Amino acid sequence: MATTVTRPSPTADVVRRALRGKRVDIGGLLFQASLLLALLLALAVLVTLIGDVLGTALQVFADRGTNFLTDNLSSLPERAGVGQGIVGSLWLMGFVAVTAFPLGIAAGIYLEEYASDTRFTRFLTASIRNLAGVPSVVYGLLGLAIFVQLLADVTGGRSLMSGGLTMAILVLPIVIITSAEAIRAVPESIREAGYGVGATRWEVVRSHVLPYAAPGVLTGTILALARALGEAAPLLLIGGAPVFFSAGDRGFVETLRGEYTALPAIIFTWSRKSLRAFGESTSAAIVVLLGVLLIINAAAILLRNRYERKW
Repeated sequence: MATTVTRPSPTADVVRRALRGKRVDIGGLLFQASLLLALLLALAVLVTLIGDVLGTALQVFADRGTNFLTDNLSSLPERAGVGQGIVGSLWLMGFVAVTAFPLGIAAGIYLEEYASDTRFTRFLTASIRNLAGVPSVVYGLLGLAIFVQLLADVTGGRSLMSGGLTMAILVLPIVIITSAEAIRAVPESIREAGYGVGATRWEVVRSHVLPYAAPGVLTGTILALARALGEAAPLLLIGGAPVFFSAGDRGFVETLRGEYTALPAIIFTWSRKSLRAFGESTSAAIVVLLGVLLIINAAAILLRNRYERKW
């Protein structure tokens, strides 16, 4: 009985030699080296900036202690603090979380679980992705035209409500995209198992898809929240610039319709002042903002790990 001998093709020989390392990819090595160099340079610049800011901020905290965190705004650098900025930022983040997150997650569920693959749906998805890349100052102009001027009787003009709505619109496309991607990553077998036992589409989404996609959804929403917390341009356009005011004992509605400020706006304003003491306070305010961001990201990581262990 004759035995047929199969000869390897030239292409297979080339692939085998490449896998065994007999050919050195000079271009690939140079590209990897350039990427590593760019990464090291970026890290060096980042570490240098953080080190310089942290060194100046520690001196401010050593001189004033926690008073810097609780004092209100002032025209005197030795008395100016970020207490109002912290409160205003927390109010804004709460407003964004209450408005943008439910709408964004609901839109992501609709696009992935209910919407048909039509030309309109594809156009809508492309538009949302494009909106995620629009500069923040454009959203500031949108908020100025709609919430500050057109709906001034409802929002109170340059108020906390206008700022919160503008920041919610700013991060809404990001929340929708990340939620849709997390839901799309859920294995189809989980949905089929739910349908197999007689569950409705909403029951499958609520009890199976959303819990499984929760880590990805949380990661995306917290990243969006961090972006909103660090944006200064929209706030400056819609009344978030530091002003010397006293909140007093205002009610909930009065607070939403009243004046406000936030940490990014304070940092921007102080950095433009000529007094050297305000420059030192700017570094301390940057450290406070970084601390708030780290706390938010840490909370997101804890929640994500909890859902990952559960599933």
